[in-house]
Amino acid sequence: MPFLDYVLQTPSYGWKDEQGALIKPTVLQILTEFFSRLNPIANRKNWLPFFSWLKVLCLIPFFVLFIIYFLSWWTILAAFIYGMIIMGTHGTIWHHRYCTHGAYVFTNKFWRFVTQNLTLNVIPEEIYVISHHVHHSKSDQPGDPYNAQAGFLYCFLADVNHQPIAKYLSEGDYNRVKRLMKHTGVKANTYVQYQHWGSYVNPWRAVMSWILNWSFWYVVFYLAGGHALACSLFGAAGFWAVGVRTFNYEGHAKGKEKQHEGTDYNQKDKSINQLWPGIVAGEWHNNHHLFPKSARSGFKPFQIDFAWYYIKLMSMLGAVSHYKDAKKQFYQQYYLPYLNNKNANKMEQPISCYDPIKIGD
Repeated sequence: MPFLDYVLQTPSYGWKDEQGALIKPTVLQILTEFFSRLNPIANRKNWLPFFSWLKVLCLIPFFVLFIIYFLSWWTILAAFIYGMIIMGTHGTIWHHRYCTHGAYVFTNKFWRFVTQNLTLNVIPEEIYVISHHVHHSKSDQPGDPYNAQAGFLYCFLADVNHQPIAKYLSEGDYNRVKRLMKHTGVKANTYVQYQHWGSYVNPWRAVMSWILNWSFWYVVFYLAGGHALACSLFGAAGFWAVGVRTFNYEGHAKGKEKQHEGTDYNQKDKSINQLWPGIVAGEWHNNHHLFPKSARSGFKPFQIDFAWYYIKLMSMLGAVSHYKDAKKQFYQQYYLPYLNNKNANKMEQPISCYDPIKIGD
């Protein structure tokens, strides 16, 4: 059985039925699975999903303070820029293009550390990276951890129900997980520690990294704009942390056929290019599924890609040693052939003549 078929923890309702069709669990099944996996007391190996949502819950008080005490035109603007653009773009830069796809390489560990901590620490790398490899291997097929065809809740709660790594991997398979994560700089558990905690990352390191990251950024935001700015940006990060869990459902057209000719060139799955995620986070998702290892996904002139601008800037500054850019391939293999075919079809259309003169008897 291929490694990516079993590297994730299988939900109690399974991925597919005996005929190989996608299992679409009920709302009750999804919620039961979710809360059972959030209980670290019943099973300490549930600690990472619990930790992931604990950080979201810890951001809620900041959001409430922002709404009640610090709402003004400038805090709303700051929260919008931070929550919509900066957090989203950083997720694309770090978790998506670097940690998962290795689309670029840092010159040294210092720049990797800086990029990792450019924003508040919210999403655990381990939960994102391994499951995203599976997503690309099984996009919109049974086993895809956020298969949009199974419904909104299936995707929204996927980080708990479908994305954590399996808890009883062999040492050889765990070493394969380590190889997929090694370049991220997140230090791995030993195999014995993995057997104890059920995760790649050690909980004590994860908690310490979280505390240091949030403490640093709260101080920076406070010095820049007092508690008003700090609470506004922390609250915005919480809003993003919830909203980002809806992306794959929307990015794969809610499981429906919504691709448009001349816009979505990858026909192997249901991914689509969307204007808003593309502009604010560089997530031109159909383009990304065409060339997942590309450091740029905004190929056309109007496809703004802030994540790519950051990577390119880092390259110019010497912080990134090399990157992969598939723009030229996109034009050669997809866009120019599409234009040529479109123009050829226009030329082949017969010219219709209309004679307005009506001949009588």
